[in-house]
Amino acid sequence: MELPTRVVVFCPILELKNKPARLLAISPHGYYEVRMDVGANNHTALLPIAATGIVFQEANVTGEPGPEIER
Repeated sequence: MELPTRVVVFCPILELKNKPARLLAISPHGYYEVRMDVGANNHTALLPIAATGIVFQEANVTGEPGPEIER
């Protein structure tokens, strides 16, 4: 995964649903750093990983699935 990348953010704490954003970094301290439009301005936000869902806007390529990830 290359950063920055375009994502859609879901974060109930901030009442964000289907909010387009750009994922800048994933911190080892437990947050996503994203940049998003709020009103007429562009802001950087730190969102807690435990309370945030992100969906990458770039679709997966069809073909062979990647290697299995141990869960």
